[in-house]
Amino acid sequence: MEQHDVYMLFEQSKVVLWVVIFFIFNMSLVTIEIAVDFFCNKKRIWKDTLANIAIFFLGQLMEKLLYGSLSLIALMSVYLFIPYEIPMTWWSWVLALIIADFSYYWMHRIEHKHRILWASHSVHHSSTEYNFSISLRLSAVEGVFEWLFLIPMIVIGFNPFQTIICLVFVVQYQAWIHTKNVGKLGWFDEVFNTPSVHRVHHGTNRKYLDKNFAGILLLWDKLFGTFQREEEEVTFGLTQPVNSFNPLTITFIEYKNIWQDVVSRNTFKDKIKTIFGGLIWKN
Repeated sequence: MEQHDVYMLFEQSKVVLWVVIFFIFNMSLVTIEIAVDFFCNKKRIWKDTLANIAIFFLGQLMEKLLYGSLSLIALMSVYLFIPYEIPMTWWSWVLALIIADFSYYWMHRIEHKHRILWASHSVHHSSTEYNFSISLRLSAVEGVFEWLFLIPMIVIGFNPFQTIICLVFVVQYQAWIHTKNVGKLGWFDEVFNTPSVHRVHHGTNRKYLDKNFAGILLLWDKLFGTFQREEEEVTFGLTQPVNSFNPLTITFIEYKNIWQDVVSRNTFKDKIKTIFGGLIWKN
């Protein structure tokens, strides 16, 4: 497929319409929940909800102004050097979605393990609330590097359009699982990512830390030993709370913390480990 043809798919493919519909559905969930909580006077930290919305718009602004095309351009640069291609058929879409889900699992897991990546992903975990608006609480910085985890799909033979769209579906699927209002769902909790499964992931309880990295399928968590069922009440947030509702503070505070730690290190090696090492590394 020629480069121009790939770009045109983003403008003409009917699959994009499904992405838009999925997005509208997810935004409707957020809006309806906010309206119900407001008019029924349900308990909610409204400053936190406003921070989630502000962080969402900050991310959209950063994407439009600074790096909106970065992932496509970067993946296209790799794609142009791949001499083979998997055709876009119904079976390749199914395969691409499964591989995108697998890629998401490892991207998500690695973001939890290395401090410079956690600095952006921790934004999503920093709220002590757990409602649909948390799905909007995604760092404006993540788009700078997350495309790197999609390169293997391009090397396998998927084109950038199919690769990006499948990752978008994996991410969009997870909007509905950010809620305390849906209990356990039986066998569904054993196969797919659900509210119960994902509540565990957002928990600061010791037994819940670094568990349930799945996007859609729990196969990956069970296969690689990171699955944990919801067994006790979840305490949401970070082990070291941000204690702020300022969107900029929430987005960039961990980078500030990293910088302060880097300055305090005595050797260049220790400074590098502080940035790229594990979350609990100390010299």
